[in-house]
Amino acid sequence: MAKERFVEVYNQGLLNVAKVIVDTETGVNYLMASHNKVQGTGLTVLVGQDGKPVVTPLPIQ
Repeated sequence: MAKERFVEVYNQGLLNVAKVIVDTETGVNYLMASHNKVQGTGLTVLVGQDGKPVVTPLPIQ
């Protein structure tokens, strides 16, 4: 079985959903947000205070 490229590490909300997804090859964190699961979904890189991407150390457990 192939390793998943993206894994969900955080999930908040039922109607207005926010998820943090990590790229298992780079460790880069993304925020995926949707408003009531009907009006669209957005995806963006999470950045720290220094403006650099948030990176999770690999391998992800």
